[in-house]
Amino acid sequence: MELDKKQLDITIAKAKSGNQSAFSLLLDTFWLDVYNYQLKRTQNENDAEDITIRTFSKAFDKIAFYDDKYVFKTWLITISKNLHIDLLRKKNISISADTSEEQEKKAYLVADENPTPEDRIITEQNLAKLLRDIKQLKPKYQAVIQLRYFQELSYKEISEKMNEPMNNVKVTLLRAKKLLAAIIKKS
Repeated sequence: MELDKKQLDITIAKAKSGNQSAFSLLLDTFWLDVYNYQLKRTQNENDAEDITIRTFSKAFDKIAFYDDKYVFKTWLITISKNLHIDLLRKKNISISADTSEEQEKKAYLVADENPTPEDRIITEQNLAKLLRDIKQLKPKYQAVIQLRYFQELSYKEISEKMNEPMNNVKVTLLRAKKLLAAIIKKS
């Protein structure tokens, strides 16, 4: 998916005001760029995916500080590069982002009001078929969908249960829903 400069500027402005659809569009547009960049650096799909999730989590958390005189993709790649460097520095320590109260409050600013098309597709499916489709996802995506939609936990509860920052949970869930929607559409 490619956005022209004007569309990108509008989408970023909406994201800065907390529009969940704008976040989703930015994720769709730039996911592969960041993921492929990390895949080349890490040579490991899981690490590349984790760093990509963390990149978008951090970018969405700091979107208000994005300066539009820089290229958005370059800004994302820079965040991603720095996260990879941090990962290398903390190689023997598990990565756990700072979940200060201020960051937690900012995480609540990301709107979660209306069901997305992926939400509608998921809820319309037959449960048995849906469970088979969910089993095609990677385990971490299965877990986050299980916690959110079957155990009906809040983002905060999922964050605590998975020992992940809330923004990471949101990005992981968004990615899981998109992958699940693609699986459902194929079948």
